[in-house]
Amino acid sequence: MESTTEKLQTMAGHGKTRPKNSGTKKLFDNPILEALSRTHIMVPISMWIVLSVFLGWYAYTYTDMSNTTIGLLFVVGLFSFTLFEYVLHRYLYHLTPSTPQRAKIQYTFHGIHHEYPKDKTRLAMPPALAIFVAAFFFGLFFLMMGEAAYAFFPGFLVGYSGYLATHFIVHAYAPPKNFFKQLWINHSVHHYKNPESNYGVSSPMWDYIFGSFQK
Repeated sequence: MESTTEKLQTMAGHGKTRPKNSGTKKLFDNPILEALSRTHIMVPISMWIVLSVFLGWYAYTYTDMSNTTIGLLFVVGLFSFTLFEYVLHRYLYHLTPSTPQRAKIQYTFHGIHHEYPKDKTRLAMPPALAIFVAAFFFGLFFLMMGEAAYAFFPGFLVGYSGYLATHFIVHAYAPPKNFFKQLWINHSVHHYKNPESNYGVSSPMWDYIFGSFQK
């Protein structure tokens, strides 16, 4: 007989739920909400690249920052995203499903992806939600660093775009015969061997640092 913890783990897409190599699953009965929960991968990637270019142009044209400062802030933003990706994946997407409410949140955000990892329409945050999340983070960064956010945020968004592209590649295609192969293997370990390891998708660096890497 299943314990309460085992039942919650199953609800959250962990435990006894085996990954399905095909198919999809409805999240919402409302057809509009269901459509908004899906996206083609190029839609968000295109959005963030265009926004990054615009903000970088604005930083170069309308702020007093030097080209060197803009470039350094861009690199810091890019590097910062790799840590953000790791923390978000480990502590929110893999939120412990200790209550039915937490299990539902975890399943909606990420558990459904572990149950249907090949569903290409759910490999990125839907644009309708992502726009509000991006606005929140830009506002937060602007409050923290002022006009430097115009150079920092493009790097952060390019990091996110790289994550989206990498995540799509490792799920949508067979193991590539290039440098993406190791990332493909690392993420496969996360999905098919141990979901409590290898949280980094675009880079295994933080898994090595925090001891969560598994071969």
